[in-house]
Amino acid sequence: MAGATMDVNIVSADHPVWSGVAKSVLVPAYAGGMGILPGHEPVLSVIQEGPLVITEPDGTKHSFEVTDGFISFDSNRLTVVVEHGRTMANQPIDETGIQ
Repeated sequence: MAGATMDVNIVSADHPVWSGVAKSVLVPAYAGGMGILPGHEPVLSVIQEGPLVITEPDGTKHSFEVTDGFISFDSNRLTVVVEHGRTMANQPIDETGIQ
């Protein structure tokens, strides 16, 4: 599955947060952290407050602080709907996605 990607859209209650193509996304699922990769089984999950980390195909990482919402993943399309979402600028991210 080398080079596989997925479309990602993150929206909050009052504005779009991020949209693009990713090779992986780490989400703060209610039952614990969850990693989503292209080809993942379809999933619908509640998320809680915490960091959401997107890795683009070129390795660039984006980190967002999100609160209360859900994710829906199907056919390599991830939709993240959150109450609040903001970019965590200038925060170093290690290979696990933890700042």
